[in-house]
Parts: sequence; C-alpha cells; structure tokens
Amino acid sequence: MAGLINVEVVEDSYLPSFPNTLKHHKVCLRRTSVKTLQVNIGKKCDLACHHCHVESGPRHPDNMTGETVDRIIELLSQAPNVETLDITGGAPELNPHFRRLCARGVELGKTVYDRCNLTVLFEPGQETTADFLAEHGIVVVASLPCYSSKNVDEQRGRGVFDKSIRALKLLNSLGYGQKGSDLVLNLVYNPTQPQLPAPQAQLEEDYRRELDQHFGIVFNQLFTITNMPIKRYRHFLEREGKLDSYMQLLFENFNPQTTEGLMCTDMLSVGFDGRLYDCDFNQMLEIPLTGKFRTIWDIKTLDDIPSDISTDDHCYGCAAGAGSSCGGALLED
Repeated sequence: MAGLINVEVVEDSYLPSFPNTLKHHKVCLRRTSVKTLQVNIGKKCDLACHHCHVESGPRHPDNMTGETVDRIIELLSQAPNVETLDITGGAPELNPHFRRLCARGVELGKTVYDRCNLTVLFEPGQETTADFLAEHGIVVVASLPCYSSKNVDEQRGRGVFDKSIRALKLLNSLGYGQKGSDLVLNLVYNPTQPQLPAPQAQLEEDYRRELDQHFGIVFNQLFTITNMPIKRYRHFLEREGKLDSYMQLLFENFNPQTTEGLMCTDMLSVGFDGRLYDCDFNQMLEIPLTGKFRTIWDIKTLDDIPSDISTDDHCYGCAAGAGSSCGGALLED
C-alpha cells in the first residue's frame, strides 16, 4: 500500500500521511450530525498514568468554570439530536461543577457517561460520588487496563489495582453491572505495551472470568481502546525508542472499513475552556475545527458545527485493526 501513496515525512520516519491514506482509499470523512457531546471538564486527576494522552495529574491547573458549564447546558437544551453527554477529564469528578452537569444532562433526557478512573471514588470529598452516580443513572465507563495487579500498577501507579477492585465492588454493591439492573458499568482496556489491542470479544470473556473468579466482580461491556501516539504516551514511546515502529504498526494495520464508524463522524469535543474540536485527541493536540467557529460562544446551536473533519497522523490509532473509539472496537473481531 505504501508504494501507491504519496509519502510525506512524519517526524523522523517516512510514512504516508493519514490524509493521503484516506485519499488513496477514496474516503472522505464527514460529520453527519452531533449525537455525542464529549466534554473534557478538566485535567486534574489523582493519577498520572503512563498512557494518558491528556497528561492529567494531581497538580494540573486546567478546570472548567461554572460559566462554561452553563453554556454547555444551554446548548444541550437546544440539541434534541444529541443522545449522549460524555464527561471526561482528568478525573471529571474532581471538578466542582461535575454533579450539576451530570444532573442537568439526565434531566434533558441525555444518556450521561462518567469516564471514571475508579480510584477517585476514594479521594477526600468524593465519599458520596458513587451514590450520586447510581441515583442519577449515570453510565460509568471505568478504566481498568488489565485484570492483573502487576500490569495495572506498572501503568497507573503502585496500589492502583487494589483501589480499582475496591471501587468496582462498591459500584456492584449499588447495582452497577448486575443482571436486571439499569445501572451500566463498562470497563476500558488499554494495551500495556505498544501494540494493538487483542480482539475485544476475547478480552471481554477473559475479564469476565478473571474478575468473577477472583473478586466476584461483574460488568456490562469491555471496551478496547488503542493507545494514541500523542502527549504523555508519545513521550514514553520516544524514550523507549519505539515511536517509529509504533507508527509503522498503526499504518500497516490501517483498515478503511473503520472509517464509517470513527467517533469524529458524530461527535463534538469541548475543552475545559469551551474550545471546540472534532475529538478528544485533536483537543489535546489543539487542532481546531475547520471553519470560523472555535468556541461554544461562537455558535448559536450545535447545528452550526461544520461537517468537515480535521485529521492528522495520530488518527491512524483510531483506524487500525478493528478500529478504536470511546465506545471500544468499531468492527467485530
């Protein structure tokens, strides 16, 4: 495939650019409508994981203000086509306006996701967070990169696995993931090595068996997400001398069948400061929307969002193999 595509320099290696690969496969990425509004409510987090593309951490200063939250709620109230409010961070629960945004999203009839790192539930001031999530029917999307304590602690920090297991048991006790319950608990897997995720269905089966047998934990679904070669994870790859080989891996596994389901085709991402992006990854790289609209204050409604999508070479991460999105693999294994 590489011989048929115009080759451009990507850092120090020679790979076809992602836009040229799309052209080669006669693919034109377009946003149809905004069905998911993903809000990065702040980058403060109790953890500093190696794979974090946000570069979150305990001392990160970026946090969404109440004024910005008010404007997001106003836009959501005028957006019947938006089905999902996906709240992420950092640890989104650490933002003082998190609960208000969740509650209003539910009142407006949206499915509200909390992308929870689990350990935050035991931070000071978070003693009632799990109860709040359950009372409002918030979908919990919880990061658990492995069912092994060794792998999790190496990627996320010492003691994180044990606290994550405690948090999952707490959520289960409230009804999350239980058969017959409306409370949804989904887990997220990220590879601990620079490789593509294993087949999602296979990993889900492994997670169910291991978590049930060893801890009595249940959940609804497992999402596999490819680590994106940006920010903290990119720095890790550079330190290990593996950036070029990882980019080559993503390119060689480009799958044009994934492009119809890429999350940018029906998502809009909002930064902590109200700036608008095609996805959370573009947000972290500060790649703005095409056209004249740059912030939530530049638009009257979400219908003003352009259909064109900005891409760059990190997009290979979403389009490799079975595909990767905030909802896991895009194609059946």
